Amino acid sequence: MNLPSAGWRYGLLGLPLAFVALPLYVQLPNFYAREFGVSLAALGAVLLVVRLLDAVVDPWIGAWIDKLFARSAQAVLATSAAAAVALAAGFAWLFFPPRLGASALLGWIAAGLVLTYAAYSILTVAHQSWGAMLGGDDSERSRVFAWREGLGLVGVLLASVLPVLAGLPVTTGVLCAALAAGWWAWSRSARPQAQPQQRERVDWRTPFRHAPFRQLLAVFLLNGIASAVPATLVLFFVQDRLQAPPSQEPLFLGSYFLCAALSIPLWVRLVTRIGLARTWLAGMALAVCVFIGASTLGQGDGAAFIAICALSGIALGTDLALPSALLASVIEKAGLRGSGEGIFFGWWNFATKLNLALAAGVALPVLGFAGYAPGVRTPEALTALTLAYCLLPCLLKCAAGALLYFNLIRPGGSS
Repeated sequence: MNLPSAGWRYGLLGLPLAFVALPLYVQLPNFYAREFGVSLAALGAVLLVVRLLDAVVDPWIGAWIDKLFARSAQAVLATSAAAAVALAAGFAWLFFPPRLGASALLGWIAAGLVLTYAAYSILTVAHQSWGAMLGGDDSERSRVFAWREGLGLVGVLLASVLPVLAGLPVTTGVLCAALAAGWWAWSRSARPQAQPQQRERVDWRTPFRHAPFRQLLAVFLLNGIASAVPATLVLFFVQDRLQAPPSQEPLFLGSYFLCAALSIPLWVRLVTRIGLARTWLAGMALAVCVFIGASTLGQGDGAAFIAICALSGIALGTDLALPSALLASVIEKAGLRGSGEGIFFGWWNFATKLNLALAAGVALPVLGFAGYAPGVRTPEALTALTLAYCLLPCLLKCAAGALLYFNLIRPGGSS
């Protein structure tokens, strides 16, 4: 496999997939509330139902993708092309709605979200599965997925500024062009080469029959929640604990994502020396140290928090590039390369979406119960905020690291 060529050609689609996710998950609620006066309660209910449906169907999408791979790589690419068109159409549907009554507008939003989320999931699972099928050793796998995640971070940075600087029509045009370029490059990347293996019957339960997958998924869930909690609470921490001016907020987020992107090649180099699992564990250890440091910050410490964001972004690099490569290794060792990637990554994406739901579902109610609300800066409220933002992720990261060490590193001694 020609790694440089295979890497960027395969990974380029990660840019538009990450680019479209930020408007869909972050900017859409504000857009409809501000521009159309949609009730936040009603909009929240629609988003909750559609997102739960989106998470639940991912394993079945994965099983369907496996059937397409069994037919041919061309069938996967053709289906993905249709999904890319549907994703672009759904984005335009959502951000250029007609003038409708309140109830009809909610129906329009729901229909657009179902179309967009389904197309996004099909593209994501197919693309991840393709990368896992490329094979290679741990170092090669990490490089392939590093291209995808690194270019994805470029997409996040682009999506964070383009709607503000150029507006939604230009943003939509850029998304369409990026999807077309990403699919074209992918279609000309290395083709998956499934090796003849003894295959078990693959269905939606197959991944859970394999202990290494269950062990890796447990680590992924704990670590994912640990990362999603501070992502959910960061603006509260910045605004109330640090009391930083709004002008600093782009610096915090920009340094986080930029350092994550820049760190990925360094982590990949470390994989060649100590392996995937140990490198991921090192990233977890760095994140714990960084968040312990964040717990000491207070009012006026905005400059120090930029350094915290940069270091936590470096730690994020391992979360982005390495778990998918570990999953690809699990699939190959299970004897299912070329026949089971779709269902494995379907459950993987289900877990990713569950992480986001659990982070908000646990952290926000606990904070409210402890007396914190946006703008409340009593010592008790700020202590609760610090515990939730800084120390809860540390505990979860430590638990994930312990599972990673005792289940995936210690038994084999070489992961």
